[in-house]
Amino acid sequence: MDALDRVVKPKTKRAKRFLEKREPKLSENIKNAMLIKGGNANSAVTQVLRDVYALKKPYGVLYKKKNITRPFEDQTSLEFFSKKSDCSLFMFGSHNKKRPNNLVIGRMYDYHVLDMIELGIEKFVSLKDIKNSKCPEGTKPMLIFAGNDFDVTEDYRRLKSLLIDFFRGPTVSNIRLAGLEYVLHFTALNGKIYFRSYKLLLKKSGCRTPRIELEEMGPSLDLVLRRTHLASDDLYKLSMKMPKALKPKKKKNISHDTFGTTYGRIHMQKQDLSKLQTRKMKGLKKRPVERITEDLERKSKRIKKN
Repeated sequence: MDALDRVVKPKTKRAKRFLEKREPKLSENIKNAMLIKGGNANSAVTQVLRDVYALKKPYGVLYKKKNITRPFEDQTSLEFFSKKSDCSLFMFGSHNKKRPNNLVIGRMYDYHVLDMIELGIEKFVSLKDIKNSKCPEGTKPMLIFAGNDFDVTEDYRRLKSLLIDFFRGPTVSNIRLAGLEYVLHFTALNGKIYFRSYKLLLKKSGCRTPRIELEEMGPSLDLVLRRTHLASDDLYKLSMKMPKALKPKKKKNISHDTFGTTYGRIHMQKQDLSKLQTRKMKGLKKRPVERITEDLERKSKRIKKN
């Protein structure tokens, strides 16, 4: 049995807190990413991993030592690192004659590889090569996807989902305008994926809404799609399943129209309107003739009953 698979009983409070963090939760922790360097990675691939790690901080782990593994042939080492560092996302960089400047991006489900996509780097401009101001660590980016391929082709659809998972960062309830500091732009065109990173500049516009300008921050990558390892539809649906406790409860007798107006239905017992107390007015008083006829009707009803 693997050392990480054994049932471990914590001996200290610190170890207990550590194991509790890794237990399954209704609202899962922020997804961490591990960036692994292959056994024959060159300087360009190493720099790409460093730049992506700079964008992912503090939700990333960068392995500096080389690891001789092939993700599409043997996934055990990736699963081991995933369990060791508690990371559900990974990026693996390698370089060889058959597939130069190679990146493999993927994600885990229950510490097993769910899907991964291989990308080739055709052009790369590093963060340090673009001499502009950078964003602070831990800033949540805005993600923009352009191109029909991201909505039409199955491989590109999964790649879009994978990139959103990789770069989305923590889930927030409120957004501050000044907190929107940088944009990650992905364009699918003519069989290539163009990855660009821009810093957002808020300029004076003379009105309440500021004028927005984009300044390239880096890194900049031109990528081409290579091999894919996609999960089956059943496994993919299972990984996306939401717990019952998180599903919104259906509210009875409430409906909404196309404009968003809320309508409620109330169930009441049948009311006797003859006993309804109204305001006493002279105009509403019964005439003597009406009273006599009502008395006669009541008497006739009593006689019939007897």
